[in-house]
Amino acid sequence: MKLAAANALAKVVGDDVAFDHVIPSVFDQRVAPSVAEAVSKAAREEGVLRRER
Repeated sequence: MKLAAANALAKVVGDDVAFDHVIPSVFDQRVAPSVAEAVSKAAREEGVLRRER
């Protein structure tokens, strides 16, 4: 699930990666939904999801 979160962050940053910009801004509203969806999907696939929403 940690790798899913890291991959989601990388997708949000996309081609904007620079030496001093490797993670998205805390004000980027795409981050939380993207990471939440990726981690939820990984939890389902790994069989550790406690309940469906």
